[in-house]
Amino acid sequence: MTDPGFVDWFRAAAPYIHAFRGKTFVIAFGGDAMQRTDFVDLIHDVNLLNALGVRLVLVHGVRPQVEARLAARDLAIRYVRDLRVTEAEALECVKEAVGTARIEIETLLSLGLPNTPMAGAEIRVAGGNFVIAQPAGVVDGVDLLFTGEVRKVAAEAIRARLDAGDIVLLSPLGYSPTGEVFNLSLEDVATAAAIALKAEKLVFILDRGDTVDGKGRRLSRLTVRQAQRLVRELPEGDMRLYLPHAVRACRSGVARAHLISADVDGALLMELFTHDGVGTMVTQETVENLRRAGIADVGGILSLIEPLEEAGILVHRPRELLEREIGRFFVDELDGRIVGCVALYPFAEAEAGEMACLAVHPDYQGGGRGEALLAAVEQAAREAGLKRLFVLTTRTAHWFLERGFSLASPEDLPAPRKELYNWQRRSKVFIKDL
Repeated sequence: MTDPGFVDWFRAAAPYIHAFRGKTFVIAFGGDAMQRTDFVDLIHDVNLLNALGVRLVLVHGVRPQVEARLAARDLAIRYVRDLRVTEAEALECVKEAVGTARIEIETLLSLGLPNTPMAGAEIRVAGGNFVIAQPAGVVDGVDLLFTGEVRKVAAEAIRARLDAGDIVLLSPLGYSPTGEVFNLSLEDVATAAAIALKAEKLVFILDRGDTVDGKGRRLSRLTVRQAQRLVRELPEGDMRLYLPHAVRACRSGVARAHLISADVDGALLMELFTHDGVGTMVTQETVENLRRAGIADVGGILSLIEPLEEAGILVHRPRELLEREIGRFFVDELDGRIVGCVALYPFAEAEAGEMACLAVHPDYQGGGRGEALLAAVEQAAREAGLKRLFVLTTRTAHWFLERGFSLASPEDLPAPRKELYNWQRRSKVFIKDL
């Protein structure tokens, strides 16, 4: 029996599937993620992205694995500003941990058992000296020794492997032209790689904490400016660690950065293939755009207004009529989805305009979008030389009264509009002077 929920989800995911094919994603996860029993599920989700044509660069960490080796050898564990002080003995532990981690990840990506999500995958994993590093130097008076920072990422070499269909796996190690090896942070490697590759997305998977602010409120979407203000208020944890790197990536040309919690099953897929996601998305500017509608927006407007038409809140508009009148409409587009619309019909001789078909998706009401659509119509009406704006409604009288409209009667409508007034529907008339 068909599951309608699955069908609806799959249809809703289709635009993302088309949009992501051929795009480059950099996905970063710490060594803690590899120790989780559900790490294999993340690998399965990576396999799915690869099957959908996404070009993938994976960046892994090894912090807990390194610390376990240091403790076993009774070596000191020292940090300065969350950067490890990597002495020669510690560097050997880093090398061992990276080698083991790579083997484990490549093994999971090579799974191909029947009746598993990896069946028939045949994923190839590429690695190499793609990251050139330099010493991090002295921080707060402490020489970090073999701890380094990314100097350059060999973007063209990585693109060549991606073009060949490989998943590229980057480790937190960098190499210098003088033949030295440096211990790097995974967030530095991931951010530098995303910037160098001009990636569509940079994804950080949080091992500790959720994508919430200091008061436990979920952070769904942030602009770079909002994220910069917020980061100082966040408690210690991965959110505070990764958010500045997400900001840096977006400021440097990465389209979007995402932070998701490892505690949410399927978080990677839900964040990427659902409109609301389950984590935090960071963009250079807001992903919301209020603009004039075009013919490509007809389907989105129809999906928005049809439930309201069925409820009798809006007058029915056939697709053919909407296509002819699309130039009258404004839309509020959020992350590629139409979440609000409104139309302006001018009556030039009466110096008046009708605001019609004002609608905001139920999931996005209460955020000022109705007011923004109203403001767009008022501005357009003024630019057209109109002196009054009127609206007919059966359900939202108070909303318009609260925004400067006054109750009027059908007799106050421009003559051409008065002739079309539906006395059976008995809509109330409100007018606002511009």
